[in-house]
Amino acid sequence: MKLIYSSILIALLASTSVLAQDSKKIYTTSSGELIFSFANINDNGSEEGSILRFSPVVNIQNWVNIDKSDHFGLFTGLSVRNVGFIYDVPDNSPVKYDYPDDTNVRKKFRTYNLGIPVGVKIGNLSDKFIFVGYELEFPLHYKEKTFINEDKVDDKTSVWFSSRVNTLNHSLMAGVQLPYGATLKFKYYLTNFFNKKYEASNGQGGTIRPYENVDVNVFYFSLSFGLLKNADFYYNED
Repeated sequence: MKLIYSSILIALLASTSVLAQDSKKIYTTSSGELIFSFANINDNGSEEGSILRFSPVVNIQNWVNIDKSDHFGLFTGLSVRNVGFIYDVPDNSPVKYDYPDDTNVRKKFRTYNLGIPVGVKIGNLSDKFIFVGYELEFPLHYKEKTFINEDKVDDKTSVWFSSRVNTLNHSLMAGVQLPYGATLKFKYYLTNFFNKKYEASNGQGGTIRPYENVDVNVFYFSLSFGLLKNADFYYNED
């Protein structure tokens, strides 16, 4: 499946490169993102517990825009994004293996991802338009925080390139560009947030796979604001 997603990305990037030829205009835009995220969670049969998460920092994206006309264009680029979810862990979850069943455990998970988006834009590209796309993201840094009975505990995990999560994330997005540089976007992650094969100590000399039966697909709504638009650097009048 990862090979299929990677092949799709390579094909889209190659198509973008070809279509960039004879484009009317190519330029870059940069923006920040305010992210409001949830998650579809299935934890050993339990599908409850997702809490709204707000992440204003650090979410930065830079798009290379390839406008074929005044009403149709392509984009690609790079992004750095704070993606995660908040979860009230049910008693039957292996994620709760370190805590008594009657304990209220809330977990906050997040990764910082490096992303490569590819998509299309349709509408009045100088004013209002819609866009759809695909993005491949590479998790760089993982963090996990724990709250016991609403009190934060000193049980934080902070790891670069953690094996707790998958090495590649695949996502789909759709949104609308509004006047004055504001953008509304919806994004859904096709990849499970956790690595199901990750093993941890069970505290009794053995190991456990806490995420083996845990499926988490993060999705979010975001509000973006344009920070910078450069001058056009390619123009073919014909």
